[in-house]
Amino acid sequence: MDYKSFVKFYPNFPIKGVNFVDIIPFLQDKALFRQLTDDLTALCQAPNVAAPEARGFLFAAPMLYSQSHVQNVIPLRKKGKLPFTEGDLVQVEIMKEYGPDHVYFRRSDLAASLPDGDTISITFFDDILATGGTAKGLAEGLNAQRITIDGKEYRVKVTDFVFLVEIDDLPGRSRLESIAPVKSLIHVRESD
Repeated sequence: MDYKSFVKFYPNFPIKGVNFVDIIPFLQDKALFRQLTDDLTALCQAPNVAAPEARGFLFAAPMLYSQSHVQNVIPLRKKGKLPFTEGDLVQVEIMKEYGPDHVYFRRSDLAASLPDGDTISITFFDDILATGGTAKGLAEGLNAQRITIDGKEYRVKVTDFVFLVEIDDLPGRSRLESIAPVKSLIHVRESD
């Protein structure tokens, strides 16, 4: 399917010099969204999918309904959005196209993941790959974790990155490939 034809572009949004890639048209057609979700899920290697808010949630959560191996979605959220107990919340600094930010996840959400041998394998999923700052920061934060489940310690490993859209003429892929393989369903250029 030619998914690229459904993507819309808005220049200079949210700030001048940034071209916004609008993926909302995928949410306006049930059959299209179902096919897109199945195709994205097929790209995911791990049974656990970590997704940052907010648009990442829109596409990651339906993966749980697909006929696939995805069993758990780990939310990655902005400050003040995750309730937590002491010692549960992990803060990760990320670098976005328009400056630094922080994203959070809970160790308890990682503990709900399915172990794969001595590892909790995670697919990092997000809607757009541009500079790769969000994905790189979060993958490094996730990979630094050790989680104890039923008395056994597991290391966390981002095994792959999956994106709905990749902007090919930005450096995102090259920043991430040293961590794990990168897969994208739609490829566009900033000049599109």
